[in-house]
Amino acid sequence: MRKHPLHPQGQFPAAGLPRRLAAMFYDFLLSVALLMVVTLVYQQVVLRLIYGSEHLQALAEQGRLDVDPILSSVLLISLFGFFAKFWTHNGQTLGMQVWGVRIQNSDGTAIDLWQSLLRFLLAIASWLCFGLGYWWALWDKQKRTWHDIYSESVVVQLPKGVHKK
Repeated sequence: MRKHPLHPQGQFPAAGLPRRLAAMFYDFLLSVALLMVVTLVYQQVVLRLIYGSEHLQALAEQGRLDVDPILSSVLLISLFGFFAKFWTHNGQTLGMQVWGVRIQNSDGTAIDLWQSLLRFLLAIASWLCFGLGYWWALWDKQKRTWHDIYSESVVVQLPKGVHKK
């Protein structure tokens, strides 16, 4: 699969951890909204079609909807889809666009789906290790996190005033 170049092109400095965390906070808010919508559609449309309103209400009152592995899987896949679409298309989620950072390969091309999956899973693992995978950027000479290193991608800071094509 041919990788497409991202615009603007050029040599950009690595994005610092504070800017990355700020972009992540924006994306966190968007992610919560996405998960709320997906949960609403799943519970109020899909389950209602499967069980019917009365049976669904009885299941909810019994607490049998509290732990739903199918919903958990749908949420995880939805969240990955959100990030993968932005990362593989233009290298920036909405939060990253606001803060002027971009994920790319070292040659300036967009990352692929496999790299997106690695980034996504290792970013989760980084948080589960009390954020150590993110704090790693403070010691790494190239300001890389664990998921940057293992997905062979870089997060760069774009110059101010640069618009994408």
